[in-house]
Amino acid sequence: MNKRIIFGTSIIILMAVVAIFAPKIATYDPLEMDLSPEARLQGPSVEHFFGTDNLGRDVFSRMVYGTRISLSVGFIAVFISLVIGILLGGLSGYYGGWVDNTIMRLVEVMYCFPTFFLIMMVITFLGPSIINVMVVIGLTSWAGLCRLVRAEFLSLRERDFVYSAKVQGVPDRRLIFRHILPNAMAPVYVSATLSVGGAILVESALSFLGLGVQIPTASWGNILTAGKIYIDYAWWLTLFPGLAILFTVLSFNLIGEGLREKLDPKLRERK
Repeated sequence: MNKRIIFGTSIIILMAVVAIFAPKIATYDPLEMDLSPEARLQGPSVEHFFGTDNLGRDVFSRMVYGTRISLSVGFIAVFISLVIGILLGGLSGYYGGWVDNTIMRLVEVMYCFPTFFLIMMVITFLGPSIINVMVVIGLTSWAGLCRLVRAEFLSLRERDFVYSAKVQGVPDRRLIFRHILPNAMAPVYVSATLSVGGAILVESALSFLGLGVQIPTASWGNILTAGKIYIDYAWWLTLFPGLAILFTVLSFNLIGEGLREKLDPKLRERK
């Protein structure tokens, strides 16, 4: 198996285990505060692996619970964008004509707005929360996937097996979902894997700006926000969440690149 896929998958599996067993892995309650001077802004130690923050909370425990938030946002947001992108892209590529024109104009409208600023604007109106972040990221990131699925459908609908199915009277719904869609999924897997990393990065950026997951709920982004004030002498508040975001996003990107190499016959021939 591709080394990129092995490395990336290993990191993601580790993150998933941490997220699932967070209550058992965390050594402290992530919301428990200790405002005594000696408990605040402690450096990494045997008692507090990643140190403590300005409110005396254990950073390691908050990082562990923040893993749940980041992975949940990434997977759910991408699932929403997958459903919309596959549905609209499939309809556009299969039927063509006015259906294709209408959906492509909608895609062009989506591309007119910078995605991150569009997300910020919507979140500002709806209010920052975990659910809103998931839904808004999903609803604003489907356009690229839609165009990808459309291109695959445009190619596949001209194949002999599709004409054969039409001659046999196979209904459109079954033809789309049972015959064409499974053959169009290879590039979708790559795009979806890369999108998970992108969604996690967007959530972290929103939380860092105060528009994502709200305190006291722990997320990597708002741990970074708390750490930026004390970056001169409490380096652990920015280092550990920064590394978590880096390795998680990098892992999804490595898996996506590895899948692209495995699934793209042109790249296989070059190697």
